[in-house]
Amino acid sequence: MKGGLSAEASTLRFLNSVIKNKELEKRNRLSKEGHPAAELDKASELSDEEVVGAISGEIKKIKDSIAQFEKGGRADLAEKEAVELEILKKYVPEEMGEDELRAVVKKKLAEMGEVSMKDFGKIMGGIMVEVKGRADGTVVKKLIEEELGGLRQ
Repeated sequence: MKGGLSAEASTLRFLNSVIKNKELEKRNRLSKEGHPAAELDKASELSDEEVVGAISGEIKKIKDSIAQFEKGGRADLAEKEAVELEILKKYVPEEMGEDELRAVVKKKLAEMGEVSMKDFGKIMGGIMVEVKGRADGTVVKKLIEEELGGLRQ
């Protein structure tokens, strides 16, 4: 705030509230599962992976918002969301490039052997576990479809 970075400050405040809400959800779930009350504070803390997952979820929401704002002709709001997107991207692992991701897709398809579009769910699930939030699901889907299309030819 002292540096005049109000966009960063408000985005990080928002992110902090998202993380706190995820912790509360986890605490409620653990409480319903019968965890002792004395252990709830420690058990409900989010792991680094869960925090990255929460940030990634917000990034996905912001990308969707940007697309909707641009579709609706609201460039001003899309630009505001784009600034927030760039701030949040600093706090997650860097996304894989398309070439690197294509190599992962080809490797997974080779490991699975004979595959078709019927196996799409298994392929997608296996790849998403392997890339662990470093790739957008829509890009992975597109690459799988391209590779499976190329296998049929």
